[in-house]
Amino acid sequence: MRWFRERGHPVIGVDRSPDAIAAVERLGEALLADIESGPWPWPGRRFGAVVVTNYLWRPTLPLIVQSVDEGGALIYETFAAGNETVGKPSRPDFLLQPGELITVCQGLRIVAYEDGFEADPPRFVQRIAAVRQPHGAPPARHGL
Repeated sequence: MRWFRERGHPVIGVDRSPDAIAAVERLGEALLADIESGPWPWPGRRFGAVVVTNYLWRPTLPLIVQSVDEGGALIYETFAAGNETVGKPSRPDFLLQPGELITVCQGLRIVAYEDGFEADPPRFVQRIAAVRQPHGAPPARHGL
């Protein structure tokens, strides 16, 4: 949130930790919510950019993608299969499977995608940058 706010963008953050919310509430809108056990806090709302890091709760993936507005961007990075060999998280529930973000982002134009190993600190990650084409734009091309 801080990086985007410092560049003049309005920001909204969500976390279930009161301490995390307290740490960012002066940056913009900070919402205390547990999106894993409560309702999606923004039904039907869309954003110019959605950024997710180090987080995976599969039931919310379609909602996150749907939250990207026309002309908006999704940037998503989290741990991937293989991470169980180098550390935590290690449970399959919290590790993306190969190509999983590509599948979830059907309907968005994929700008960049990576799935691999990062050495410092050692971890397996999957990341994607995708945009929702504005209404009337040429259809999204899929090819990386």
